Amino acid sequence: MTASHLPEIIPGRVLDYYLSLGYYRMHQDLFTCQFLPIDGGFYTVHWLRVVLADVTWGPEQRRLLRLNERFNVTLRPFRLTDEYEDLYARYRAAIDFDAPETVEAFILAGARHNVFPSGVIELRDAGRLIAVGIFDQGEQTMAGIMNFYDPDYRRYSLGKYLMLLKINYARQQGLTHYYPGYLVHSYPKFDYKLFACRPATEVFDSYRGHWQPFDWKAVDAHSAELLAAWRERENERYDAE
Repeated sequence: MTASHLPEIIPGRVLDYYLSLGYYRMHQDLFTCQFLPIDGGFYTVHWLRVVLADVTWGPEQRRLLRLNERFNVTLRPFRLTDEYEDLYARYRAAIDFDAPETVEAFILAGARHNVFPSGVIELRDAGRLIAVGIFDQGEQTMAGIMNFYDPDYRRYSLGKYLMLLKINYARQQGLTHYYPGYLVHSYPKFDYKLFACRPATEVFDSYRGHWQPFDWKAVDAHSAELLAAWRERENERYDAE
């Protein structure tokens, strides 16, 4: 589901509103979904957000922050550069999952203008760009959009580190929620989005339209409801044909 005819700039309060309804950014649109086909399977999608006031760092998070504190961190408004594209090309060549060909394809998809209020965190090691984290910031919320890093620095878990940096920055700005995207039921590749602080994480019940504290049993039940409703709709459509 996509919201079309977007304005030249999406106001921060509008972004906050749609994120709160389980929408997210795709290229230059807003969308939401409940299902995802992967490798011939059919999975349910479960949107997440982190309540920033409840965030506390555990041993793993503190260790990662200490490990990477020697890297230089810069925050700036997002502007696509050749340096970003070169780093992303190295990153994409080293990963074992499908990803867009370029940063431009992921963020702009041919558009000349970015309608989202986007920022970027750069990590550098002695001047060398080693990681980039792109985010959208509303008036009260932040959405983590894209992280990529130099494969030579894989042992530093820079994708997770960028998520922690984004959350730290959002808290410093007095924001209320951080939206990392979704996880997929029975498909663990997306579970890293729980890394920051699982006790502070909420999951969206798209069947009833509200957020609740994250719990795997709740996700299991929600997944079963979504699949049952989908099968019912499919059976009704089949009977009508």
